[in-house]
Amino acid sequence: MPAPESVPLKEVDLADLDRFRDNQAWAQFDTLRREDPVHWTDDSGSGSGFWAVTRYDDIWAVDRDAETFTSEKFVNLEDVEPQYQDQRRSILETDGPRHAALRSLISREFSPRNLLKNYEVFLRQLTRQTVDAALADGGGEFDFVQRISADFPIQVLARLLDVPRADTGQLIAWGNEMVGNTDPDYTEHPADSPDSEAYKHLPFRSPTTQDVFEYGRALRDARRGGDGKDLISLLANKIPTDGIPMSDQDFDNYFLLLVIAGNETTRHAISNSMLGLIDQPGQLARLQEDPSLIPAATEELLRWASPVYHFRRTATREVELGGRTIKEGDKVVMWFASGNRDDARFERPYEIDVARTNVDHLTFGKGSAHLCLGNALARMEIRLMFEELIPRLSTIETAGPITRVRSNFVNGIKQFPVRVVTR
Repeated sequence: MPAPESVPLKEVDLADLDRFRDNQAWAQFDTLRREDPVHWTDDSGSGSGFWAVTRYDDIWAVDRDAETFTSEKFVNLEDVEPQYQDQRRSILETDGPRHAALRSLISREFSPRNLLKNYEVFLRQLTRQTVDAALADGGGEFDFVQRISADFPIQVLARLLDVPRADTGQLIAWGNEMVGNTDPDYTEHPADSPDSEAYKHLPFRSPTTQDVFEYGRALRDARRGGDGKDLISLLANKIPTDGIPMSDQDFDNYFLLLVIAGNETTRHAISNSMLGLIDQPGQLARLQEDPSLIPAATEELLRWASPVYHFRRTATREVELGGRTIKEGDKVVMWFASGNRDDARFERPYEIDVARTNVDHLTFGKGSAHLCLGNALARMEIRLMFEELIPRLSTIETAGPITRVRSNFVNGIKQFPVRVVTR
């Protein structure tokens, strides 16, 4: 698959959300990597502008240097006013010892060893249930997001939180509204509209976060003092390793992050991976012929899918990067999706190669203190899904238009109609 058509540098605008909705980000990333890899972008929608970092090596350099590029000033593009920062702060916006202490509350549950020991069997059962339901009666036409890529991760999350299966639809809707907070199909108060000013004190500028907080607190209060091993029980009963108990606000924002990260990232990775394999049928055929390739191919699919476009840091001092002088206080945005298509790092970056080796992608924040807590779980979910799904496919093709989330944060697919024939 060739690289996208070139875009003149003067026409590049990474703050234009409609371009991401229309899947035009890749051509802009190519231009920036080639001509201006540390590029200043004006952004009236979120406040001040930002430096767009688009080459793999520069992104990695920023992400692993928390002293120079802090998360404390927030990790999305929005300029959060100082009086609201502590109220909206989650583990994502925390550095240093406190960040490590908050991670320690649940990090053991997400270790590869613990996942293999305690979760793989039931995760495979959940995967099979999702695939069986979608492919009943030999396949047919259905929406891949609705029946497969959204259904499976949310069932996993419900199990980890120990909440009723009947609540999964609400969890999906909440996740959509938070991550898709600039998409009018997902929220009545888009974060880039004047209407959202009334909610600027809340995470994602969304009044719905208060519903999520109430739901999470009810779960926590019911499990305090118990011996449960679910994630809510751990947050309710463990003390962070720094000895500082979590406040209600700490818990609220931690729970909100679990609802989002436990669903959205894996969902969009599965969707984009499947679409890539449909568009490159030779690679899908290789996996059908030899499913033993799937575990290693999972890393290539994560590189290709890049479910999160970017995360932001803020410079704590003046620093040179990519030939540019970044001033203290400047926003510095790591475009992980761009780094994952950097031809200086990956040969033929716009092609999926399921036999590609040493796929050292940036998807989860490689080498960073903020490495995604659930990265091993996401890897397992994606591997299990394709191990269960791909061998059962005779053919799969798109059956209508693909629609994407209007966002330059999440690389999401909303509708993905497919036509499937099973073996």
